[in-house]
Amino acid sequence: MTDADVVIVGGGPAGLTAAIYLARYHLRTVVIDAGQSRALMIPVSHNHAGHPAGIEGRVLVDRMRVQAVEYGARSIAAEVTDITGTAGDLRISAGETLRARAVLLATGVINRRPLMDDAMHDAAVTRGLLRYCPICDGFELTDKRIAVIGTGRHGLQEAIFVRSYSRDITLVAPDGRHDLSPAQRAILTNAGVAVIDGPSKDFRLEGDIISMATAAGRRQFDTVYPALGSIIRSGLAKSLGADLAEEGCIRVDTHQRTSIAGLYAAGDVVPGLDQISSAMGAAAAAATAIRNDLADAAPLRR
Repeated sequence: MTDADVVIVGGGPAGLTAAIYLARYHLRTVVIDAGQSRALMIPVSHNHAGHPAGIEGRVLVDRMRVQAVEYGARSIAAEVTDITGTAGDLRISAGETLRARAVLLATGVINRRPLMDDAMHDAAVTRGLLRYCPICDGFELTDKRIAVIGTGRHGLQEAIFVRSYSRDITLVAPDGRHDLSPAQRAILTNAGVAVIDGPSKDFRLEGDIISMATAAGRRQFDTVYPALGSIIRSGLAKSLGADLAEEGCIRVDTHQRTSIAGLYAAGDVVPGLDQISSAMGAAAAAATAIRNDLADAAPLRR
């Protein structure tokens, strides 16, 4: 006998949405969560539908977990270190070993951070002085002084994106001189984006302002967006031999199936828009595909 029909690795918006659906499909569902969801860092989300006054990321995640558990899902606080086996008999190691018919990976990504200690980083995020998602909260920075820490194509794209919210945008190199081609510099100049060499360091939180040392001296901003990329948590999928995209995300089909039978993925760990709403939609699709695939293997009966 398996311990669960489905084990979900990750307890952020994607994992918990899937848990709610799967539990309501009367499937034995276990969520294993290491407590590292990026959603927990969100001070207030203003673009999540149904919350016109905004909602704190931790509050949203807590409510979703309560909802999943009320419908019968089990939640375990642990880190999954290994997955072995094949579809119908997968073994998930997380302190204890669980057996499941299917596994959904909702492990997300980790943002690469600027050079500041953890306490300052967390305080800056809480106060809105350091932000990671202009899609989520660029509106709140309308006409503010915004710095983007980054360079190359990724830094350029982020700077141009936030330029639609404010005229006062500065692109600061993270380490030293910028890695920008003449054509890229021309794009930034034409857009009115200031370009300053780094390194960006010695951050200070000064009331409602964040400042940093740069090659052009100390500069003050209303907020800073790091455009330093992410570490994609796809190691468990890779260890099973699942196909990964070039940047490391897990490749899935339109129903969130990976290339490994019985293994599914949803949320930021797969290619797509890193947004709560899209993660939840993909999770609903994944949960429904899991339910139907398990029913095809063995009819589901009460």
